[in-house]
Amino acid sequence: MNIHFIAIGGSAMHNLALALNHKGDTITGSDDVIFEPSKTRLAEKNLLPEVFGWFPEKITNAIDVVILGMHAKADNPELLKAQELGLPIYSYPEFLYEQSKNKTRVVIGGSHGKTTITSMILHVLKYHGREVDYMVGAQLDGFERMVHLTEENDFIVLEGDEYLSSPIDRRPKFHLYKPNIALISGIAWDHINVFPSFENYVEQFQIFVDSIVKGGSITYNQDDENVCKVVQASENAIRKLAYTVPQYSVENGETLLETPEGLMPIEVFGAHNLSNLSGAKWICQNMGVDEDDFYEAIATFKGASKRLEKIAESATCVVFKDFAHSPSKVAATTKAVKEQYPERKLIALLELHTYSSFNPEFIKLYNGALNAADMPIVFYLPESVAIKKLAPVSEAQIRTAFQREDLNIFTTSDELQKFVNGQSLDHTVLLLMSSGTYGGLDLKALKERVEA
Repeated sequence: MNIHFIAIGGSAMHNLALALNHKGDTITGSDDVIFEPSKTRLAEKNLLPEVFGWFPEKITNAIDVVILGMHAKADNPELLKAQELGLPIYSYPEFLYEQSKNKTRVVIGGSHGKTTITSMILHVLKYHGREVDYMVGAQLDGFERMVHLTEENDFIVLEGDEYLSSPIDRRPKFHLYKPNIALISGIAWDHINVFPSFENYVEQFQIFVDSIVKGGSITYNQDDENVCKVVQASENAIRKLAYTVPQYSVENGETLLETPEGLMPIEVFGAHNLSNLSGAKWICQNMGVDEDDFYEAIATFKGASKRLEKIAESATCVVFKDFAHSPSKVAATTKAVKEQYPERKLIALLELHTYSSFNPEFIKLYNGALNAADMPIVFYLPESVAIKKLAPVSEAQIRTAFQREDLNIFTTSDELQKFVNGQSLDHTVLLLMSSGTYGGLDLKALKERVEA
């Protein structure tokens, strides 16, 4: 097929473009700006637009399908031309569903943990040589792309994001997949710019559970009260399979998982990641992987990119970078690191970066999120708040929200860099949490300092 991408440079969009190019389709695309690594990866396959911008003359009747990304606007000139010509226009999730209508669809949903669980499943399947189609929200070791599509594979594993599908389709992505096998890891209010109330947010997961194909299954985290309510309230004719945190222990900085064959050392740690592992095990078993094979494979899983990723280590210091930004994930990640390294000083740095994190009501949910840290730090840039056209956030608001008298707050990149450089990292764990860049904090120099 001839497929044109409007906003080809996005993380998900460019991976789908690469997957379809690999599959043999003819790909074209446009975007007004493309950042790395998308830019280089598209260029390597000759898919990078020669000129950035929107060009309606690219849209002709020779195009079989248009795929519309969230970065585009509803009045995009190329979209308007495609609508005028009556071309088939799909959102990213709509197209994935069209490609997988005849496959068994495995969809992993949840406010947090879905990338890690999807990554664990794919790691186990690859370890045992089981070929599946997939879409995951992080780059994984051993996987060339974040999306893989074929004609022949029986299963497709999809990370089920609850964010909107496209500028002209305001449904959450995971409503469109119609899973045969599904999982929900947790529900904690997110994307408040789209879902204005917690009740409205929870409703999206109710719709997701009800969209599961009759006779299918929902695997769910029984330790999450909101998840339990949603699953138990559903009258959909599906199997309901609960999971919980498995038994484990931590000895000398190593996590040991209890298995039928005895204690097994694993690379990931923290109760939230052990819960993710438990959910992944049930899904893999539903896909035909037996328990022993799951444990053999998961012992070698090191984590998804940016999810508790170890970026530097010496005999006396470890530095982790994590994508955590929602209150529940920040709390879980901070607690996990402290549990893994109880004898070390934990410096936890959180950058407030998302739209939600600057909302006066939402910010109150951070109460206690950094309690496990010995030295809590919050960094944000007032100009980021202004760019999002939100009311200014004061340091007093943040201090009240986190309920830590000893909270360090920084509002300029220079102040933060100076503070980090001035800290002794001896017998320390430094945990960096953000979906942003920490104001351009020099992570390369930090790594060199730690490993010198």
